[in-house]
Amino acid sequence: MLSTFIIALREGLEAALIVGILVAYLVKSERRRHLRALWSGVALAIALSLALGAFLSYTSAELTTKGAEIFAGTTSFVAVALVTWMVFWMKRAGRGLRAELHGKTEVAVASGALSMALLAFFAVAREGLETSLFLYTNFQTVGAISTATLGLLLGLAASVALGFGIYNRSVKIDLSKFFTYSGVALIVVAGGVLSYGIHEFQEFGLIPGADAFVWDVTSWMPKDSLVASLLGGTIGFDTTTSWFQLIIWAAYLGLVIAAYLSKPAKVKTLIQG
Repeated sequence: MLSTFIIALREGLEAALIVGILVAYLVKSERRRHLRALWSGVALAIALSLALGAFLSYTSAELTTKGAEIFAGTTSFVAVALVTWMVFWMKRAGRGLRAELHGKTEVAVASGALSMALLAFFAVAREGLETSLFLYTNFQTVGAISTATLGLLLGLAASVALGFGIYNRSVKIDLSKFFTYSGVALIVVAGGVLSYGIHEFQEFGLIPGADAFVWDVTSWMPKDSLVASLLGGTIGFDTTTSWFQLIIWAAYLGLVIAAYLSKPAKVKTLIQG
């Protein structure tokens, strides 16, 4: 539940802030007539993101056991790569994001409603597709689907509420600290997804050392227990963790978090100004 809440809150707030920037610019520049096209693009991006999630779930359900292992491992690695890239991109581009979106909005307005819809679509789809893929892979590490779904819904609701509050200036938060802390949290969750992907590739036979366990605690902590599910979905804990899983997990977290925190985050404000 905690991991899906973190993912939905962080990624959802990024998308909400981007939409808020576009809406605020159109309202302030007295171009409200383009809001319909903007919301159409946002709706299409959300629909596409949901479709990707449904496609991934359906595909994995239809595969054989071996096919599901290679599919889960591959999607896990892709998700980790995308999330890692996105947290660093947000840290680097956050300060100039508002000005960049304003410039793109100006061009889109001059080109017509379709361009405005496409701008909103691509801006939100980038966040939405990444979130769908990351959530799918994270769900594979969580035993309790019901609580994970609850965390997802709560995270999305909180992100929309925060985004709306920031847009109306009724909520004030330090976005620099929020994105820094949530970025670290996402990296930790991504480390768990990476560990899960390695496990699936070991089960398939592409990576050796599947039975070389650092620990095996399934005798007193079943994989589907609440504690194991919570730890698995947040920090990547596996009741039967191999040495290769542990080494790669620790190396990823150590190197990526150190690089991410090496310089202060540059996100100050995205909507106001």
